[in-house]
Amino acid sequence: MLSKRIGIDLGTANTLVYLAGEGIVLNEPTVVAVTAEEDRVVAVGKEAKEMLGRTPGNIVALRPMQDGVIANYTITEAMLSYFIDKACGRSRFFKPEVMVCIPSGVTQVERRAVLDAAMSAGAKVVYLIEEPLAAAIGAKIPIAQAAGHMIVDTGGGSTESAVISLGGVVVHNSVRVAGNKIDEAIASYIKKKFNLLVGERTAEEIKIEVGNALVLPNDSRKNGKDADSVKMEIKGRDSVSGLPRTIEITEAQICDAIRPVLMDVIDSVKGVLEQTPPELASDIIDKGIVMSGGTSLLKNFDKLMTQVTGVPCHVAEDALLCVVRGTGVALENIELYKRSISKK
Repeated sequence: MLSKRIGIDLGTANTLVYLAGEGIVLNEPTVVAVTAEEDRVVAVGKEAKEMLGRTPGNIVALRPMQDGVIANYTITEAMLSYFIDKACGRSRFFKPEVMVCIPSGVTQVERRAVLDAAMSAGAKVVYLIEEPLAAAIGAKIPIAQAAGHMIVDTGGGSTESAVISLGGVVVHNSVRVAGNKIDEAIASYIKKKFNLLVGERTAEEIKIEVGNALVLPNDSRKNGKDADSVKMEIKGRDSVSGLPRTIEITEAQICDAIRPVLMDVIDSVKGVLEQTPPELASDIIDKGIVMSGGTSLLKNFDKLMTQVTGVPCHVAEDALLCVVRGTGVALENIELYKRSISKK
């Protein structure tokens, strides 16, 4: 094989790149900084993320992917081109074969946009694989068996829930509610309760630091503290006086703030369970629901999902890397998965 093969998990929050034969070679935020006047790309990935909310008037840092799909075509194309160059090297005689993940609920127009963007970014052939299937392969679920397996992939922009049997998706549901909506809920709660304005990056830091889906009475902590005494200091701008101010927020408050968003995610999972054929439903109760994606790492999210659905849930190993790993496996064994892959 002279041309390289690349698997891309094009996420709303992070983009991961898998190079066949080498493994995961790139994990960067899906952020691009461009000049305001001529839309020239200034920075991509980590460097661009540092600029979010901190740019001067002539530079704009933005996320070209919204809710799991392409929101800005030209910038996504420039970003893909940058990632492909970084993975393969700029000087290459042969164009690479590229496999890109897409949410299961995308429209034909959104599907076509991903294909065209990848072709324009320098791919020879483009394959598309649905995210839940890639996540299931990456989570080492034996999807080829005649048994039901359920995967819930919660990323930054969308939540994909699917029941998989015999190598294909039986029932699926995709909602555009995930990690970014949790960040928005945190920012809006702080604004309402404390009259403090915080940026997108701060909201994400709060979620990672003190985010909790379910405050348990006997939550086993390293220091034995309860949720009200787990605090974080937040700096932002006062919406009344307009001056910088610092406040303290507790884990219990964040739990209240994000609960409505988490319930929307769980409702989409319940919707899939309601449509699942009875034979497969009995398999799922035995095996449980596998959770993948960055948002599944939110503290106690699996416990909350178990509590509401009544089905045991567990987070996959390396939840953040499941989709890109699955894409890589599918790319290296394309004949096995050709029924589930579309190609251009």
